[in-house]
Amino acid sequence: MFPDDSTMLDVSRRIRIPCREFTWSTARSSGPGGQNVNKVNSKVILRWDLVHSESLPGDVRERFVAAYRRRITLEVELVLSSERFRDQPKNVNDCLEKLKALIGAVATAPKPRRVVKPTQASKRRRIAAKRDRTEIKERRRPPRLDD
Repeated sequence: MFPDDSTMLDVSRRIRIPCREFTWSTARSSGPGGQNVNKVNSKVILRWDLVHSESLPGDVRERFVAAYRRRITLEVELVLSSERFRDQPKNVNDCLEKLKALIGAVATAPKPRRVVKPTQASKRRRIAAKRDRTEIKERRRPPRLDD
């Protein structure tokens, strides 16, 4: 059902998280399922302590906390849940896939933006386009009485 302690979550070549860092719990799922919903704990909740995680590089951890501030508790613990499927093992895999996607989105550092000045040609093109647009709008106006 839940991954054992020796299992690893492979996000990238650089990031591999052992499943022993995760805390799992279950709950009753909402939604369709008939009477089965009232009997089976198919919803899965994953908790991950980001502060004590040794497998997440520091730069990735900083970007992760900044990007997903709303998903993190005051104890700096990530909480993910899945109740997409009626089957508990499928919801476990869904939680792991969600976590993999979240980490993958912040795994690479964003490219620093370089300040670039516009070229002379682009400035001329911009001014010419503005002049053309002005002429088009002036031609739309009715003729003035003093002309």
